[in-house]
Amino acid sequence: MPKHVNLRLPDDVHAMAVAAAAADDRSLNSWLIAVVRRAAEPGGTPDRPGVDPATPAPVRGRGHSPRP
Repeated sequence: MPKHVNLRLPDDVHAMAVAAAAADDRSLNSWLIAVVRRAAEPGGTPDRPGVDPATPAPVRGRGHSPRP
């Protein structure tokens, strides 16, 4: 059964995602699934230009880190 996620995007990011989905002839939901799937695959990584893909992304938030 599919899981539901409430994702809040800034207006500019939403507009870019809608345009990218339309250019790929997909719904926004389908496009987001494809992007998350690629990033979550072994060896996949979110787009971080100039960074070694093996380097973990910086921890953001309230100073908590699940990593030791």
